[in-house]
Amino acid sequence: MKKDGLTIVYTGKGKGKTTAALGIVLRATGYEKKTCMIQFIKGSWHYGEMDSSKRLEPEFEMVAVGKGFVGIIDDKNSKEDHRKIAKEAIRVSNQKIQSGKYDIVILDEINYAVNLNLISVNDVLDIIKSKPKNVDLVLTGNYAKDEIIEIADLVTEMKEIKHPFQQGIKAKEGIDF
Repeated sequence: MKKDGLTIVYTGKGKGKTTAALGIVLRATGYEKKTCMIQFIKGSWHYGEMDSSKRLEPEFEMVAVGKGFVGIIDDKNSKEDHRKIAKEAIRVSNQKIQSGKYDIVILDEINYAVNLNLISVNDVLDIIKSKPKNVDLVLTGNYAKDEIIEIADLVTEMKEIKHPFQQGIKAKEGIDF
């Protein structure tokens, strides 16, 4: 049975989920496919893909909807503010997926948004079930729920074996952000 658009999940505690999704962007751009990445959590910090995404236009569009990482030291937003913006990210995601403009849509860190109770697992399942059959959908973030894993076509779990942070090495520009 041939299936058109796949649902792909990159999850797990290891590094590389967003990086794997960006690898799809790079590959798809080579075939002039249109890709959109909606970022659910990132948004207030500067990171490399904010600039590099512009170099891949017009094939690639990145939309940072989030207000930054939730609950960390410099997070000045209330949980309710994060919930409102996550609901806005759901609205933007549905609009982009249903627009007919994109071959691939990436919902970056959407699994974290579910885990943090910013959105519900049903919000994500509704997106998956209602996507046009020709659109490939990529979901990233740790803590992918069993219901999402069950409905997905491809699931890859990133497993941390060793991380430089354990040796006191801070996040590195171009590698980690």
